[in-house]
Amino acid sequence: MIDASTPPEPLPGARELFALDPAYAHFNHGSFGAVPLAVARARRAVQEEHDANPTLFINKVLLDRVDQARAPLAEFCGADPGRSALVPNATAGAALALAALDLGPDDEIVATDHGYNAVSLSLAEQRRRRGVRIVTAPIELGASDEEAVEAVLSRVGPRTRLVIVDQISSATAQLHPVAEIAARLRERGVPLLVDAAHAPGMLDRPAACDADFWVGNMHKWAFAPGGTAVLQVAEQWRDRMVPLVVSHGQPDGFPACIEQQGTLDYSTWLAAPVGLEVFDRYGADTIRRHNARLAAYGQYVVGRALGLDPAGFADPGPGISMRVLPVPAHVASGHAEGSRLRARISDELHAEVNVTSWRDRLFVRLSAQIYNHAAEYDRLAETLPALLR
Repeated sequence: MIDASTPPEPLPGARELFALDPAYAHFNHGSFGAVPLAVARARRAVQEEHDANPTLFINKVLLDRVDQARAPLAEFCGADPGRSALVPNATAGAALALAALDLGPDDEIVATDHGYNAVSLSLAEQRRRRGVRIVTAPIELGASDEEAVEAVLSRVGPRTRLVIVDQISSATAQLHPVAEIAARLRERGVPLLVDAAHAPGMLDRPAACDADFWVGNMHKWAFAPGGTAVLQVAEQWRDRMVPLVVSHGQPDGFPACIEQQGTLDYSTWLAAPVGLEVFDRYGADTIRRHNARLAAYGQYVVGRALGLDPAGFADPGPGISMRVLPVPAHVASGHAEGSRLRARISDELHAEVNVTSWRDRLFVRLSAQIYNHAAEYDRLAETLPALLR
């Protein structure tokens, strides 16, 4: 158990690795990440190389460099580079998995009620366009692994063609036992898509859960530029992968058919491996422990300032560096009011947080990254209660 009342020691020099505005406290790493200066420089160098000779860069350099970038990124996630492709984000990877299934009327997809909104909207489109039935598996906050597995499996039936589970949920910052769910579903012949948007960099080798489809963003917790994610597919699905846009790599099959999309800005992918050097500098375990402890401390001090009992905080799972605090219903409710509350916290307190929605309740979600310090959470604890009142 983490001692939430005691923050970790800051990692020396970590704040200086980023160009973040010092006038703000940045607690929303889980939404968009933050790019280290070295990664930004590497990306600019790739862009300049392209601009100096676009024809040479695209025809002779690009494809080999994408292969070279994919390998360390996939291996960092515990994924097989040969069964992986680089994609813009987890939502794009989820769309590719859905396209591979060729779903029709009366087919069912089981998804938990912790799913990311963009993926939920994709499922709504499957229902609208193809008549697919969406079955919701509710999982309680703080549910045990056994309870989470049972909540999912209890909704799986003879028409289930896919199950979708967030490895770490965005709205609730809760870790789910995807490896055990994958094993149990395999016994039933049902494929699993793991939305691992928050897992790379926060968890150790998260893609090793042996799901049929696993997709994780590198730009949230693994210090990559925005628009960088790893999609791993099980061997039996390789030939079923259909790009959302058919381009010149189509005859070459997976992963080329997914990655080769003409004039995309590939500089994000090619610069992404530089972000892994931050883990080499401090040690991946050290970074994960620091961030998980600091997130727990932030939840503890801000929650106490709001009059909440820390004993009642749901444990999100080991190693999770995001925490949520409920917003009183009289303060705000609904997505639109949550967005206005987030903007007020930014404008008035100079603190960037996320305000999430789950089961018609709003939560302030606090992230912790190596550039954060305990004093920032202390200041939020001093100022947030008055704003919420």
